[in-house]
Amino acid sequence: MTYCVGVRVDAGMVFLSDSRTNAGLDQISTFRKMIVYEKPGDRFIVMLSAGNLSVSQSIRELLQVESIPRDGERGGAEPLTIWNADSMFDVARVLGATVRRVKQENGDSLQQAGIDFNASLIIGGQIKGEAMRMFLVYPAGNFIEATRETPYFQIGESKYGKPVLDRLIEPTTPLDTAAKCALVSMDSTLKANLSVGLPLDLLVYREGTLESDRIVCIDEANPYFQMIRSTWGQRLRDAFDDLEEPRWDGGDARHPLCVKSGRYAPLRKIANPNEKIV
Repeated sequence: MTYCVGVRVDAGMVFLSDSRTNAGLDQISTFRKMIVYEKPGDRFIVMLSAGNLSVSQSIRELLQVESIPRDGERGGAEPLTIWNADSMFDVARVLGATVRRVKQENGDSLQQAGIDFNASLIIGGQIKGEAMRMFLVYPAGNFIEATRETPYFQIGESKYGKPVLDRLIEPTTPLDTAAKCALVSMDSTLKANLSVGLPLDLLVYREGTLESDRIVCIDEANPYFQMIRSTWGQRLRDAFDDLEEPRWDGGDARHPLCVKSGRYAPLRKIANPNEKIV
């Protein structure tokens, strides 16, 4: 399995992915889930992938050359690719068409082998003359776009790292803070799920630059990530220890637990076989 997260804030974008792939308990390998398409000064695009590795690798390979007809143009017009698209929406359309092509070519044989066609992708970036945009692409090739209300996407083992993103990420979050939050989200996932593992790929893109040199591969010896892991864990324990213990005896407490609900009755115990639950 895997975990990838893409964050879009006003100051830029953050992309983070792990690299673990497993086919059973004894077949664990390292494959990168992030790929960068960059034409400095013109376009900067990042794609993250999760799901069946053979499917996602086929999508990545074909995306570089995939083309679709331009809307409203006659047959002689140059086809649309990720390299000449005028908008990130069109880039997402090309990726969706690539996903459907791979499914058409491999879906039936995978199904006959009892394997689901499983691939989820995040694609985001910026094309000259347009604002930054980010999309989540589903296995059917359809997609949704990140908004100010939902400024991040996750794919793979998303549930463990979601709470910290929900609490901290908003459009005005500083870019480095968003990167730190993504790393904390990844640490929570690594702690809870063995199918996600190091090394990590982290990329930070600053709005309007149309290129990025803030790319780092993070392994178990990385000092900053070691600090994140130890400090975040200790601060969570400290915050937990500061919480007041529940009082069951009805004694004086700043935050009493045994308070009668104004809407719901207490849970009823069943004392004999003839009693009805409802």
